[in-house]
Amino acid sequence: MYQQKTKKTDSSVIEFIERIDNLKKREDAYELLDIFTKTTGFEAKMWGPSIIGFGTYHYKYESGHEGDAPLVGFSPRKAKISLYFAPGDIKRGELLQAFGKHTSGKACVYINKVADININVLEELINQSVKFLRGKYPEV
Repeated sequence: MYQQKTKKTDSSVIEFIERIDNLKKREDAYELLDIFTKTTGFEAKMWGPSIIGFGTYHYKYESGHEGDAPLVGFSPRKAKISLYFAPGDIKRGELLQAFGKHTSGKACVYINKVADININVLEELINQSVKFLRGKYPEV
């Protein structure tokens, strides 16, 4: 049976951020922490060793695979900062057009630094992702 790899932990978000070697990336992580916390109203939690997540939802696919994940989150990785939003939300693509310098994958949006993006659009992306996931996976 499948075991979910990325789970919520009791690790300290602040301790994780303080271990980031690159000073600018650490400052960006604190700025993102403030933005995500203010926008979602959720307390930041560590998911696995390197993802800072906000809120949670339970998903279940038609295949029977199910698990828990953060509604939104980010990870200040060495190469780029990964921002986690809802996969499958078509409004994400529209919002990303005004987001600023980024690349994107199925669920992640990658940025080099916070200064490259539009913070207002980031807040819209966060709100849209939470709204989309709450609609798709209503709490029981």
